[in-house]
Amino acid sequence: MEKKILAFMFGLVAMLAFVSTSQAGGSCDYGKSAKADVKPDIVDTAVSAGSFTTLVAALEGANLVDTLKGDGPFTVFAPTDEAFAKLPEGTVAELLKPENKDKLTAILTYHVVPGKVLASDVANMKLAKTVNGKSLSIDADASGVRIDNANVAKADIITANGVIHVIDEVVIPQ
Repeated sequence: MEKKILAFMFGLVAMLAFVSTSQAGGSCDYGKSAKADVKPDIVDTAVSAGSFTTLVAALEGANLVDTLKGDGPFTVFAPTDEAFAKLPEGTVAELLKPENKDKLTAILTYHVVPGKVLASDVANMKLAKTVNGKSLSIDADASGVRIDNANVAKADIITANGVIHVIDEVVIPQ
């Protein structure tokens, strides 16, 4: 289970990195569908990035994929596969067990804020209430933006139903 989550998170991170590169002026048509100007949703964006495989596996394990493919808008602070790999060994596998679905759901929904919160908005906030009901702490200064213990590595990946901000740590609700 842990390996699946780690793989999922790594895939999600790679996907976000890919999206970031594409949106930064690369020649890739990532984010475009058969219809011009139609962007993929949060989940499809994460899957396509390839660096959020652990996150995607976790979303599947918590039955949250359909929610994050929904209308939204949602803001997702998405940990990369590398972020999941920083967790103590066995953590992801343990969380992916069916009997730990509630705990996994609580952690994942702590990474989601209702609405579309862009980087310019985040920089002016001190707290952001998450879907799980608890608030993330936000610290923004000249060196960057921190969400709880995580650094925002890439911001404002716009999707059809919200925005993704890539973070370098998994944030855990207290």
